[in-house]
Amino acid sequence: MKKIQLLKIQFPEINLKTRDAHKLRGYFGQMFKEHSALLHNHYASGELRYRYPLVQYKVLGGVPTLVALEEATELLTDLFLKIKTLEIGGRRFDVHHKSMKSEQMQIGYSAELYRYRFSTLWMALNQDNYKKYLQSDAESKPKMLNKIIIGNVLSFFKGVKWHLDEASRLHAKVDIFEKNTQFKEREMVAFEGSFYINACLPDGIGLGKAVSRGFGTIEKI
Repeated sequence: MKKIQLLKIQFPEINLKTRDAHKLRGYFGQMFKEHSALLHNHYASGELRYRYPLVQYKVLGGVPTLVALEEATELLTDLFLKIKTLEIGGRRFDVHHKSMKSEQMQIGYSAELYRYRFSTLWMALNQDNYKKYLQSDAESKPKMLNKIIIGNVLSFFKGVKWHLDEASRLHAKVDIFEKNTQFKEREMVAFEGSFYINACLPDGIGLGKAVSRGFGTIEKI
């Protein structure tokens, strides 16, 4: 097990739709563009930072939310007091109230199973495995998704610099159903539901594709 730092910033007086998370990311990405690539996942050259995003922009229960992990928590804390307004989708919001919660969370392999639900849609599939998923039968699809969620968890562990030892094995079982969603003006298959896995994971992080845009946010049940 390992303890990591997690920071959550919320703007409770502002109400947005879940699909506005990418607008939230775009606004803060522009605001933070002169700061670390950790905050917007782009280097100064414009090149993408191909790693697990340590800052994630979400709308949870209608509330604009920023989640930061490890070294990104200090960067976001320094910028917290400077946030006076939000401009989302052409609308300007004056920020009178905001909350910041920082805590240490335990992560890692567990001898017992935990159940987590997706509070935002899980984008499990990329171009390659989407074709394979469509060609799979009803029995093979869950097995495929079980492997994908394990891969997503391992990517998160790698992103916060924690590695399983060879004796540890992750096992997962998804309990989900398909939903269609719009992503970058394209119709995509995503998933609602929950999963079991023998790993300890913090509430509020994202798993899968597009987690910096709010997809795949989990919470323990």
